[in-house]
Amino acid sequence: MTDPDASPAPTEDQPPSARRRRGLRVIWWVLAGIGVLILAAVVGIVIWSQVGVMQAEPEPLAAVKADDRIVISDEPDGIIMTPAEGRSHVGLVFIPGAKVDPWAYASKLSGLVADKGVTVVITKPWLNLAFFDLRPLGSFTTLAPAVREWMVGGHSLGGVRSCQLATQAEALVLFGSYCAQDLSEWQQPVLSISGSEDGLSTPEKIAEAQRLLPRDAEMVEVDGASHSSFGDYGPQPGDGTPTISDEEMTAEITRLVGRVASSLN
Repeated sequence: MTDPDASPAPTEDQPPSARRRRGLRVIWWVLAGIGVLILAAVVGIVIWSQVGVMQAEPEPLAAVKADDRIVISDEPDGIIMTPAEGRSHVGLVFIPGAKVDPWAYASKLSGLVADKGVTVVITKPWLNLAFFDLRPLGSFTTLAPAVREWMVGGHSLGGVRSCQLATQAEALVLFGSYCAQDLSEWQQPVLSISGSEDGLSTPEKIAEAQRLLPRDAEMVEVDGASHSSFGDYGPQPGDGTPTISDEEMTAEITRLVGRVASSLN
């Protein structure tokens, strides 16, 4: 027996307004489902970016903070390291690798500040991932307004991001990294420092991507250096085993990048 109070099943005989309302409800539910998926993806990325961040090793960091030749300022956008004596006219904006504590690079870059008089700004990438950080170079150079000439560089994924900012600077320095875009016609100094034992930015990957750099780019492979040799955050999965000491690696970075800085001064 048919219930006289039951709503009739939708049919093609329904008026256009009823079919339109039903279509809008379907669209709303589809959009709501997509919104939930996007929100879940965003939340997942945020959580993932905060889990497993490779922290700075305490001893090298403590040594830098105790070095009276270096003045350190911790700002929301970056860590500024300036020479305690003399004016610094050349600077380096350094972009950390993915999910690596920015402080983990302070020690390896300290020689540039203390011995070469270079101001170093270590950025604090959004979500610990340079890929998501779309700020221009000026967001970081303004942290050291006295500097006139700027190098930009980075480690691993941070190096890939630095290539995107290269045309806003006077020089590019890659630390265990390579470009994903064509800079072969760029006419400013480029230095690529890689490691013979790097298991992530391997010598083969560095060589393959060299075609994207200017023909006169300086390519230096540090014997015994691994991917993690460019910072002080401990071993990294998939990396090779370094045979170079931290002191030797710091000296190499200081010598090589210092040479680029001198050419700009």
